[in-house]
Amino acid sequence: MTRGVGLIPSAAHLCFIRSNVSFIVSNNSYRIGIVGATGAVGQELIALLLAHAFPLAELRPLASARSAGKSIAFGGKQLTVREATPDAFAGLDVAFFAAGGSVTKALAPEAVKRGCLVIDKSSAFRADPAVPLIVPEINAHAIRTHRGIIASPNCSTAVALMGLYPLHRAFGLKRVVFATYQSVSGTGADAIVELEQQTQAYVAKQPLPRAVYPYQIFQNLIPHIDSFGADGYTGEESKMRTESRKILELPDLRVSATCIRVPVVRAHSVAINAEFERPVSVEAARAAIAAFPGAELIDEPAQNAYPTPLAFSRKEKCGVGRLRLDTALDNGLALWVSGDNLWKGAALNALQTAEKMIELGLLPCRAAASA
Repeated sequence: MTRGVGLIPSAAHLCFIRSNVSFIVSNNSYRIGIVGATGAVGQELIALLLAHAFPLAELRPLASARSAGKSIAFGGKQLTVREATPDAFAGLDVAFFAAGGSVTKALAPEAVKRGCLVIDKSSAFRADPAVPLIVPEINAHAIRTHRGIIASPNCSTAVALMGLYPLHRAFGLKRVVFATYQSVSGTGADAIVELEQQTQAYVAKQPLPRAVYPYQIFQNLIPHIDSFGADGYTGEESKMRTESRKILELPDLRVSATCIRVPVVRAHSVAINAEFERPVSVEAARAAIAAFPGAELIDEPAQNAYPTPLAFSRKEKCGVGRLRLDTALDNGLALWVSGDNLWKGAALNALQTAEKMIELGLLPCRAAASA
């Protein structure tokens, strides 16, 4: 697993060891808050902070009032969850928001008022022209424009761009069609439970329970993620269009997406058909993917080697394969991408953004200033 940038322990660090991973505390470390710490993305972020040995002076778990008072294990310690209120951000350097858009809209400005940088997973500020939408491997330069809030993209957008961006850099992207195959963990914990319950009920020859989705998800596909707009596209599909344009800095990029929920627990996959400005070749495309830090090329069809969501669950890179010339588009390529929606599509991308800011010298820490 990749370590964070510049996070090499020294003798001055105080380390609490848990599961062979260090929780680093020093005067040059950061006071971090996680809003939604008890949720799926918040829990993944906590695990990744440990795995990356992120330099921490404090970790402050924050959540709703109903979760306040609960304990979270971290680095051999038990941390008490606090209610996410405006004053809970006092003294923090960074707050990772892993909650819904309404929570972010209410509390992110309050965190910024208290001198806290916000890195947000929700869609609350992604379309705001004043808020950078960051995938560190693609547009880290845009971090410098932030005014206290940085947005992370939708999970399916982040995964798709790990395959598409290196090809854009090589050939110049003209238009793209996405078809996503999104796991139930993208909906939340209740959807995971529903899939498990439907599977068990099917085996037991009992009626299948259904509450989360409008249709049974077991042995099924549902071409409906988010609400439908007047144009017939869902919110998820519209996000892929607007977010791809913003991240790639291609405001006129022609994008069409169809987003599908599939009976997979974790990791999303995306089938991509893209047309480029310049002539393409499979060999050059493979070389571009292999050289890109966010992707792992797995493309040996004769050996049945290609990415799958199961293989890329809990992997930091996204798998890219099935590269071939598109038979319907000029200068076109078809490809397949699989990646962990809870990692690169959420928690990992946010953490990598903070790590990139440390690398660029853009993340001051109060602990160092007061030492």
